[in-house]
Amino acid sequence: MAFDKKQNKEAAAGSKAPADERSFAGFQKAAPASENEEIVLSINRCSKVVKGGRNFSFGALVVVGDHNGKVGFGYGKANEVSDAIRKGGEAARKNMITVPVRGTTVTHTVTAKYRGSSVLIRPASEGTGLIAGATMRAVLGLAGVVDVLTKSLGSSNPSNVVKATFKAISMMSTKQQIMEKRGKAN
Repeated sequence: MAFDKKQNKEAAAGSKAPADERSFAGFQKAAPASENEEIVLSINRCSKVVKGGRNFSFGALVVVGDHNGKVGFGYGKANEVSDAIRKGGEAARKNMITVPVRGTTVTHTVTAKYRGSSVLIRPASEGTGLIAGATMRAVLGLAGVVDVLTKSLGSSNPSNVVKATFKAISMMSTKQQIMEKRGKAN
């Protein structure tokens, strides 16, 4: 026991990592910085009445991103909340898309509609910040967009807002992509 404490103190003292990156025992965090971060946007509970009472199932809407232009979303369903979140995270990692950015903002203004939700995403000057509602803020923040103006119109259902946001992101294109479509070279 005394040997373990001494070894942990030596590991903490000899480590070159900052204090916030060291764990309690003096070892590095398990997840590297390039790892995808995930945010749970909503958890829905569904109940089914059966002979013995009620059976509950849960659905979780999860957004995953690397803060470097890649973001995805997924919806997982299970009988336990933790399993639903895990399944949603796995689905989100399979459905990652690339967000076209120009500096710290998006490339151009775009409006997209998915069922009852409509979203407007507009580029902003440097220093403006991420001005968005909670759902769009999660998606664009995990994508690594720093300066953007957004407005969510219509339904505020998180599932539809996320799908409308992803539709808007997929409609965006870079200057290089537009030049290629026109047949002009830079």
